[in-house]
Amino acid sequence: MKRVLVWVILFAMPVRSSLARQSTRSASVGQLGENAQVRAALAWFAPNLVWINDQQARLTEIPAPAFQEGQRAAVLKTLFSAAGLTVQVDATGNVIGELRGVNEKEIVVLSAHLDTVFPAGTDVKVRHEGSRMLAPGISDNGTGLAALAAIARALQEAQIKPQRTILFVADVGEEGEGNLRGMRALVDAYRSRLKAVIVLDGAGTDHVTTIALASRRLEVIISGPGGHSWSDFGMPNPINALVRGSMRFINTKVPGSPRTTFNLGQIDGGTSINSIPYQARLKVDVRSESESELARLESALRESMAAGVRDEMESPRDRSRGKLEWKVELLGSRPGGELAAGSPLLAALRASDAMVENESRIERSSTDANIPLSLGIDAISIGAGGNGGGAHSLQEWYDPAGREMGLKRALLTLLGVAEVAPERPK
Repeated sequence: MKRVLVWVILFAMPVRSSLARQSTRSASVGQLGENAQVRAALAWFAPNLVWINDQQARLTEIPAPAFQEGQRAAVLKTLFSAAGLTVQVDATGNVIGELRGVNEKEIVVLSAHLDTVFPAGTDVKVRHEGSRMLAPGISDNGTGLAALAAIARALQEAQIKPQRTILFVADVGEEGEGNLRGMRALVDAYRSRLKAVIVLDGAGTDHVTTIALASRRLEVIISGPGGHSWSDFGMPNPINALVRGSMRFINTKVPGSPRTTFNLGQIDGGTSINSIPYQARLKVDVRSESESELARLESALRESMAAGVRDEMESPRDRSRGKLEWKVELLGSRPGGELAAGSPLLAALRASDAMVENESRIERSSTDANIPLSLGIDAISIGAGGNGGGAHSLQEWYDPAGREMGLKRALLTLLGVAEVAPERPK
């Protein structure tokens, strides 16, 4: 009986210890609301909402396609400097503003991506309809960038000194073929010191992304000799082969669980309506909650394109007039990962939700948080408040109603993990 009792005590001790730690974390976040400096920072948002909205519109109207974020980055650099941060632009193009903490050996990152999915030449002028602002990229990620600048200003105005160093980062390459290059570079540079990463992406306060959705971006390239539509009729046509292969691929069955998706996002090829093209290209996005399903979809794409080329070559064509070559290239791969249920970062987020009387659900998504999560570094992605819709479309919109709560939630979560250094006696 004594032996059984000893084992019960031994097994209970880690659980009791874990619960105590969790309670302490939540309590420390709760105490932020009692800190005069933190209250001052939270109070800064309400009288400055017009300024924050104006910065969002200003940033949105600066085109920032992937790999062309420099002009928008320059404005963030100015905003960070005005907020008293020590600013640098790294070799990748990330704008990094440092708020030095008492402990410089541990870093907490608050980030928002600079780039949009829209190509150069897209009309990004912000229009107003009632309370809404409308423009491509206004929510994703004009919201996150405006919040990044606002939170930096709030901390400056309240003269908050964090315990851990905070990096405010406007990073490049989150969208499309950027392949999270900005976040990859950031994590590579600071990995040994990274305590947590908080990503501000889009609007809302109803969710927190703690599970990274894995994805792959692939490009199919089919090439041939090309020729004239009349005199060279019978020559194998790369576009024909691409269409044949695409028809096979879109009939690929995908499971509902684990959830798996694919998207044929871009098709390009040909030089004129009366020319047989010498090349055709297709870009495909595949995503899944399962790595094995990702691999299966990639294999299905390769098999479908091989069959499409074969069918085009075997149709009633003059084979002596050339043949088709094809390949599938990997444009990018986003790794998966998951935040531990007992993470101090998640505890800080939950405590912040409670303080602003918000409820949020856990979600799986593909964001900048994929990179730190895949490496076991605590990371989340959250909306920065307000409401938005039509992301990645020309009809994208943002309504700032409720923005203040989102800003407070983000600031409290940030300080929950960075902590506030005690004020020095005057």
